[in-house]
Amino acid sequence: MTEAGGGAAQIGRMVHLLTLGLRHVHQDFAETVAGYGLSPQSARALVQLSDPAPMRDLAEQMNCDRSYVTTLADQLESRGLIERVTGTDRRTKLLALTEEGMAMRDRIATEVSKRSILRQNLTGDELDSLESLLAKAVGDGPESAGQGC
Repeated sequence: MTEAGGGAAQIGRMVHLLTLGLRHVHQDFAETVAGYGLSPQSARALVQLSDPAPMRDLAEQMNCDRSYVTTLADQLESRGLIERVTGTDRRTKLLALTEEGMAMRDRIATEVSKRSILRQNLTGDELDSLESLLAKAVGDGPESAGQGC
């Protein structure tokens, strides 16, 4: 193990290099989803929806204004990728993936994963360890991970 000061400097350099690599990840994501006729923001909304959720929850997850999520939902709904369904109290409308939306989400996730610098350079166990360490480092809160719309 390295000394605390030297180790921190080395970690800082590696985090900086990772940050530079992640810029390419965002570019790769944009290029990937453009191939499906989606903007990065609408694709992020699609990827975020696993269970039916109110638009306000999606807005919080994406760190977006609710009105912008309404626009994204309209776009995705017009493509047949999501639908608005009635919530348990009938007053709440939820966004839910259609079968086509689930298939699109899975295709995007698979393609993005294949191009991931982390997946290319780390084993599955290493990815699991990294995920745990990063969650601990950032406090595992959704607000600390959101990049916003």
